[in-house]
Amino acid sequence: MRFLLVEDNDALAQSVAERLMLDGHAVDRAATLGEAHDCLSAAPYDLILLDISLPDGDGRDFLAHQRRARCDTPIIVMTARADVADRVDVLDLGADDYVTKPFDFAELEARCRAVLRRRGGASETVRRFAGFTFNPLTAELAVGDERRDLRNRELRLLEILLGAPNRIFSKAQLCDRLFSYAESVTDNAIEVYVARLRKKLDGSGARIETVRGMGYRLTEE
Repeated sequence: MRFLLVEDNDALAQSVAERLMLDGHAVDRAATLGEAHDCLSAAPYDLILLDISLPDGDGRDFLAHQRRARCDTPIIVMTARADVADRVDVLDLGADDYVTKPFDFAELEARCRAVLRRRGGASETVRRFAGFTFNPLTAELAVGDERRDLRNRELRLLEILLGAPNRIFSKAQLCDRLFSYAESVTDNAIEVYVARLRKKLDGSGARIETVRGMGYRLTEE
């Protein structure tokens, strides 16, 4: 998944980004609201992590603007304000969730997963499709009784494809979802991860189909 982290505290932003990248997510960081708007105009994001107090404005104004513009990207607000009224305020403005600083990274990760599950229409963590079972929390793929571990990029690629079976994803779309601006990648990288994931799915009723000139889609045989 590709996340946008809007946070001006360098130490916190680096720590959060590194933790999320260890889970295989791509993370772009914006230190100001202006940078955040630039990022959103240039790439799609699966989730936005938004600080409230930023050098060039209030994150709540940014949140309200995104919802008025009918941007439905999930937004989790990171705030040092612990008052109930402040938390209710950001939820009413359209935030999907919030975490109060200082927060535990495990809690932040759990809230990210929960928000993404809700937006994807899945109430359960474990997903089942065409003869395989997939648990993103443990990075495990089970085909029948055989468990197969997934590496980070394989895990995120499967999440993307499984989130919309039969939908065609171009290489550019997959690159946008899997890699951040700071990473230099080519279309060949997508081919490598698709090939690896195909091997992991071998023996199930699922296959990653190449649609010539368009991209890839997850289908059921």
